[in-house]
Amino acid sequence: MSRKLVAEFLGTLWLVLGGCGAAVLAAKFPEVGIGLLGVGLAFGLTVLTMAYAVGHISGAHFNPAVTLGIVAAGRLDRATAGGYILAQVLGGAVGAGLLYLIASGQADFSTAAGFAANGFGEHSPGGYSLTACFLSEFVMTFFFLVVILGATTKRAPAGFAPLAIGLCLTLIHLISIPITNTSVNPARSTGPALFVGGWALAQLWLFWIAPIAGAVCAGLLHSWLGAVDEEADREEARRAAAVERGEPLAPATGRPPR
Repeated sequence: MSRKLVAEFLGTLWLVLGGCGAAVLAAKFPEVGIGLLGVGLAFGLTVLTMAYAVGHISGAHFNPAVTLGIVAAGRLDRATAGGYILAQVLGGAVGAGLLYLIASGQADFSTAAGFAANGFGEHSPGGYSLTACFLSEFVMTFFFLVVILGATTKRAPAGFAPLAIGLCLTLIHLISIPITNTSVNPARSTGPALFVGGWALAQLWLFWIAPIAGAVCAGLLHSWLGAVDEEADREEARRAAAVERGEPLAPATGRPPR
């Protein structure tokens, strides 16, 4: 368990340092700034790289909403989820702390510029309302979990899940950076908010509630959508066990068409 928690800590740290770091340090750098496209790609790359690096250890959640969505889908127990979420929040805070130490090395640095914090209303990059921001975070996280849960099923192409998940997160950022600065991850939101304080902490509640609600709904949907495949998997496992024991096999049941 300790290895899993360290993996989640490091993965979330890298996500915040890499993704928020791209937004704070590189998005508007004179003449060669990476812009919205670069920031979206940076967030996707953090998840993709760490999923390949430590996904085999912890499952590469790096996000409390993802963890709770996976609990809702029946793939993780609640006791383990609590440890994961604590490790993720700590990783996000440390990642933001490292970014602050780096960014503050510039003479005119100030967190008043936003420090990649998430916000709504007057603190939304595009001035979007609370309702619009809540809906964006809910829907984006919902589809993020649909992709994660689908890409990590046993019947999905092996080895490609990190790529699909990383590209999905990139797409999400390209859509929603102008709306909320894109959270879809309470730990990612919490880290920068701790250093911005004030309005960022006051608005942080939305970036916990909306992503978690979207993730849990996606988890429940996946558990229903995948029920037929899971039963087929169990049947195949029973048949494989019978072969090992040398028992006669019953005729295989046909898999319903998708």
